[in-house]
Amino acid sequence: MHLSITAGVVAVLFLATVIRSALGFGEALVAVPLLALAIPVGVAAPVAVLASITVAFVVVLQDWRSIHLRSAVWLVIPTLIGIPLGLMLLRMVPESAMKAALGIIIMSFSAWSLVSRTPFHLHNDRAAGFFGFVAGVMGGAYGMNGPPLAIYGSLRRWSPASFRATLQGYFLPASIAVMAGYAFGGLWTPVVTRFYLFSLPGVVVAIFIGRVINRKMDARLFPRYVHAGLIGIGAILLIQSL
Repeated sequence: MHLSITAGVVAVLFLATVIRSALGFGEALVAVPLLALAIPVGVAAPVAVLASITVAFVVVLQDWRSIHLRSAVWLVIPTLIGIPLGLMLLRMVPESAMKAALGIIIMSFSAWSLVSRTPFHLHNDRAAGFFGFVAGVMGGAYGMNGPPLAIYGSLRRWSPASFRATLQGYFLPASIAVMAGYAFGGLWTPVVTRFYLFSLPGVVVAIFIGRVINRKMDARLFPRYVHAGLIGIGAILLIQSL
């Protein structure tokens, strides 16, 4: 295992974990594309998912009192239904067209949320099933569960701590299920495990750094941070679609 490649993997997972721990989402479009520059995608994706499981597990242990458990449950269940449809879309719809459409939708909604004087507000979890289903479709197709969940959390007006913790309460079982699929498909190899173990100390440190950042965020401005991050994700999707 080349030392420079290992150092690159460690650095990318550290950066991605800080983002995930601070905002609660957004690391997937940082980790996998950057990792894929140095290692095969078939290795990068499982390594990123192992890091995701670690982040979710530690955050749930740290801040379980901040989790909206009912919301997390109502998001996870429809996700399991949406994943097979996402896999079908992956085979039937051109990837570039789908990414362009998703990028435009995400950017448009977040831009509207930033400029609107009366942003929409969900007062209960009745819409959680819809957002969980969409997250499952996007996760099954492109491994991007995060944007629909982030939009839902912003519409529910969760505090930064609750937003971060509840999304990890969702990601923990979802990521374990994905990793089980990778293991069943033979993608959890010794190389994946070695990269993960080398990166683990940095991932743990990054989790705590992200937590400090999250605690310092102004609750009134937090939705703006979320939508700014979503606009960034939408822009990346548009670039990838070209």
